[in-house]
Amino acid sequence: MHELASLAAIVAVALAATTAAVSLVGRALRVLEYALLSGAVVVILFVMVFVGAEVLMRYGFNAPIPGHLEGSELLLPIIVFLALSYTQATHRHVGMDLLLDVLPPGARRYARMATLVVSLLTCSVLAYFSGKNAYQLWLYDDVTMTPPYFKTWPAAAAIPLGYVLITLRMYLQILNLFDPARFPSHAPDDTLHAVE
Repeated sequence: MHELASLAAIVAVALAATTAAVSLVGRALRVLEYALLSGAVVVILFVMVFVGAEVLMRYGFNAPIPGHLEGSELLLPIIVFLALSYTQATHRHVGMDLLLDVLPPGARRYARMATLVVSLLTCSVLAYFSGKNAYQLWLYDDVTMTPPYFKTWPAAAAIPLGYVLITLRMYLQILNLFDPARFPSHAPDDTLHAVE
């Protein structure tokens, strides 16, 4: 319980500091989201080539690449969590808006704010505990069970990074819904997808 109280205090201080510097944080987060999205795309391309090379080596030359399965598995959280905040910012996630669409605009705004607050709190808790896990894996110098013994902490570290960034993004979205004139969205430009 002490950990959750500490987490609540840390989140409250971080949110207060973010509110004071929302313009700077919003612009920096937008740039970071683009950079991490680009990194996720590069990792996706690498996994595609890596798995293709493994299939060719296994079936074409009867010489499978050692650790291909573990290596591919470790790259999946990196792909997902590096792009998580960008996905939230551009509203590209899967959502159930059926109920929201029938609400009047004012009620829809408050419902979105309430949903974002619950999501922000949930992601804060997940960021904290996944960060603790990644730190333990780093301390233990944890590796995969088969050669070439890949380190597991980089994949684990992508998870709290993604949760921290999506928490910041949701906080900026709450502020934008609360007072759009004072708190601009600072969302990445997305010309392919119209956002309300």
